[in-house]
Amino acid sequence: MSQFLNSFLLRPDEGLEYALKRRAKNGLPDISVSASLGNFLKLMALAIGENSRVLKVVVLGGQRLPEDGVPITLEISEVNAKVARENHLASAGICNARVIVGDAKETPASLPTENPFDLIFVDADKESYPNYFLEAKRLAGKHGTIVGVSLSTSGQVAGENFARARRINRRFEYPTDSTVEAVRTLFGMLKEYKEVEATAIAIANVKGYDGFLYTVKL
Repeated sequence: MSQFLNSFLLRPDEGLEYALKRRAKNGLPDISVSASLGNFLKLMALAIGENSRVLKVVVLGGQRLPEDGVPITLEISEVNAKVARENHLASAGICNARVIVGDAKETPASLPTENPFDLIFVDADKESYPNYFLEAKRLAGKHGTIVGVSLSTSGQVAGENFARARRINRRFEYPTDSTVEAVRTLFGMLKEYKEVEATAIAIANVKGYDGFLYTVKL
């Protein structure tokens, strides 16, 4: 279904094709979001308007963005950062893109809140999503958007098998998959926060079962 619908909607994108080839040439893993979700993120940035400030947490090789955006990308690897810089410049003509190299669990703390972000996109290690969200909430401006992807963990986050306790030696024990636990912790946090409104969208596409979180800071 996803392929059929997007055959009408996704236009050829030379910049994106260049970025994907550069990523493969430099040995970066093929773990990017689907083309349809990537286009959705691009449309969100367009809807925000000109000179939107965009923060991307650990995006391998650089996500395709509108040419008038002001993106900052956090990359843990200098190799990834180099590819991201080249892709920003070659595929979108963005000369004011900034790539910060370092552990994304630490580098957001160096960013000030005086110039808040309009859109924050997170696609990183799921175990750290609760921490990433706390920093994203701090850095987002009023009505700023925070998007986290790949949150369904292939459906395990709501899986009955994961939720069910096992009785071992008269004690009940739960599975301890750190990725699933982290995602569940994030949603538990969101339930308590009054300064954001959020929704989660479950999707099925060419990459299998997935989902993303859409949050707006009030």
